[in-house]
Amino acid sequence: MTVTAVVRAYNEEAHLGRLLHGLKQQTVPVDEVIVVDSGSTDRTVEIAELGGCRVVHIAQEEFTFGRSLNFGCDAAKGDLLLILSAHVYPVYDSFVENMVAPFGEPSTAIAYGRQVGDHRTKYSEARIMRQWFPSESIRNQPHPFCNNANAMIRKDVWSQLRYDETLTGLEDLDMAKRALAGGRRIDYVAEAPVVHVHEETWSTIRNRYRREAIAYKAIMSEEQFTAAEAALLAGVNTVSDYWHALRERQFANNILEIPRFRVAQFLGAAQGFRTDPGMSQRLRRRFYYPDHGRGEHENKPGTPINYDV
Repeated sequence: MTVTAVVRAYNEEAHLGRLLHGLKQQTVPVDEVIVVDSGSTDRTVEIAELGGCRVVHIAQEEFTFGRSLNFGCDAAKGDLLLILSAHVYPVYDSFVENMVAPFGEPSTAIAYGRQVGDHRTKYSEARIMRQWFPSESIRNQPHPFCNNANAMIRKDVWSQLRYDETLTGLEDLDMAKRALAGGRRIDYVAEAPVVHVHEETWSTIRNRYRREAIAYKAIMSEEQFTAAEAALLAGVNTVSDYWHALRERQFANNILEIPRFRVAQFLGAAQGFRTDPGMSQRLRRRFYYPDHGRGEHENKPGTPINYDV
């Protein structure tokens, strides 16, 4: 099966080159890279073209997350579409190989890989990543959690379902939900980690969670998520973060950042969504509740890529 990487980008000159370098180090190379650019004013397009990518342009006024992906997937020639954010980069040279592996099962429609942070990642967001993207793979996942910062989909499945262009985010969750409803399979691949770089202001964090909550409300529609629940969960998650930070001797450095992040997260969620149709309790816990603090072990499925070149 041939693989096309589809990368959404906007002013990503600080990150795109690292991603392209990582893709070139793979044991199983991608067959083409398509960069969907939504009006960058920096060197993003130049870096993409110098890196051998095909650039597809979408006007800013036409941009939605789903529409930009549909632009890129329309242009792709591969049997499998590797969906990546421009500000991620693979940790190991086996990344593509491990992302492709689940598609040996004909019923697998979507796979998504692990995400980890780096020194720039806020403490609470690193905890969220550990919760959402654990160190153990999940085969034939029973709920539609997915994340298009690091995911793969069969092109024929995408062609049939296509990403919803009206959503303000979570087009990945919507696609996964519809794929599951059609009897298809979703796999989580812990052996395919990427570093996901987030350098956001507090207002940007709040807006991200608000935007995703608006989309979540459109995709799901049964349970209530009240302002009181948001306040409670902000407090519970802050206490959980403090406890873990104390154990990891990172409390002093994050004493103010932790509550600011959790307030931004849950204030955004409360602003963005009031009802959600049919969210399972398992999926609800994945999104909002703190994890149990299980120890994470780092398996090394390949050779770490050297980015200091």
